[in-house]
Amino acid sequence: MARKSLTTALGNLRVTAFLFLSLHAVIGSGHDYHDALRKSILFFEGQRSGKLPPDQRVKWRRDSALHDGSTVGRDLTGGYYDAGDNIKFGFPMAFTTTLLSWSIIDFGRNMGPELKNAVKAVRWATDYLLKVTAIPDVVYVQVGDAYSDHNCWERPEDMDTLRSVYKIDGSHPGSDVAGEKPQPAAALAAASIVFRSRDPAYSRLLLNRAVMVFDFADRHRGAYSSSLRSAVCPFYCDVNGYQDELLWGAVWLHKASRRRRYREYVVKNEVILHAGDTINEFGWDNKHAGINVLISKEVLMGRAEYFESFKQNADDFICSILPGISHPQLQYSPGGLIFKAGGSNMQHVTSLSFLLLAFSSYLSHANKVVPCGETTASPALLKQLAKRQVDYILGDNPLGMSYMVGYGPRYPLRIHHRGSSLPSVQAHPARIRCKEGSRYFLSPNPNPNVHVGAVVGGPNITDAFPDSRPFFQESEPTTYINAPLVGLLAYFSAHP
Repeated sequence: MARKSLTTALGNLRVTAFLFLSLHAVIGSGHDYHDALRKSILFFEGQRSGKLPPDQRVKWRRDSALHDGSTVGRDLTGGYYDAGDNIKFGFPMAFTTTLLSWSIIDFGRNMGPELKNAVKAVRWATDYLLKVTAIPDVVYVQVGDAYSDHNCWERPEDMDTLRSVYKIDGSHPGSDVAGEKPQPAAALAAASIVFRSRDPAYSRLLLNRAVMVFDFADRHRGAYSSSLRSAVCPFYCDVNGYQDELLWGAVWLHKASRRRRYREYVVKNEVILHAGDTINEFGWDNKHAGINVLISKEVLMGRAEYFESFKQNADDFICSILPGISHPQLQYSPGGLIFKAGGSNMQHVTSLSFLLLAFSSYLSHANKVVPCGETTASPALLKQLAKRQVDYILGDNPLGMSYMVGYGPRYPLRIHHRGSSLPSVQAHPARIRCKEGSRYFLSPNPNPNVHVGAVVGGPNITDAFPDSRPFFQESEPTTYINAPLVGLLAYFSAHP
């Protein structure tokens, strides 16, 4: 017993030592998490498509894409541009909506006056998702032709590229998108919880639509990128398969409706979550870790023993994240940043950190810990790990740079974002056509419009960061980086 206690203590010491030794930047100054929260939510207003509302706060943006859907006789205006381009991709938009909703569900009580703005950010997305799912057994999954869009560098207000509309239906399945992404069962169901007490009628509409979309996705199984490959790949190609999206949708429908059919669906299909290579994946393409953490809350509350295997999967996920014993597919930079191969690393940092914090909260309420071999992962340790990632983003890193635009004294100035890098309509009323924007893209000058709250893809594995537009994997912001960060910042603004 004494030997085991000593071994556990040494394991905990290694993890704790990592947290402190990885802080190469100045520590102790603290961060204004509420200011960062306000800015992280403001970012979504700069990503809006469609007719902007009177209370729009990002003034360098104007109305855009007001005829989306006209080629198919539908009003498909609204929603969000996912990143620095002018396409409305369904996959990332639905994931963004789900994580914004989850942030509010778990941490809305910590948002203070920013809660109303977070709810508005969700509704801007769900109003659009309702439009693209209005026809039974049809989901419009993308507006805009990515190839023509990526061939131009122009403001969304000036778009003259193709606004092609892509859909899935009974003949062209897309369980992944319908199950969670563009107009998804999961996003609509999660948002229905957000609006349950705020707008009951709207909440019921969202939940009923979520049921309809999930049923369609389950009846017509298949990956949307199989039937729409030429339009969606390689941008948001579903590499992981559609099964986890169906389960993700069922989990949120279970949480929102408490209907037995969704609980039984989840239990029946749990086998798809046992793939070891996906243990610490969570993002727009892979829901494994998120499913396990979300369901584990019910197990920890002692009311769902039939979900016990999901709790074990969640424990395995937590252990795979811990420094020193982490999974081969996950590394830490010398400065302490979570790093996974592929582009836009901050999407992994924020989504995995969100799960660490959410699971920590669930463990804490149940007075539980996670055994990880020689180490015990306590709720406090998980919060410390998540906070370390947030602090890195806000400036506690080897470069002393905040990776949130507009936060702190030093942040990226040349982000890969069309609207931010081109002069605003107010400053330059004349149209800037497709290739006319290239000189702004290639300019070494800072972006004229500061896209406050935008979190970029971030540094590489060596903590190096090129503040340059052409390096899009490092310098491009996305909605799905910010969405989980909203929940993290909300919590730490109340528990610094």
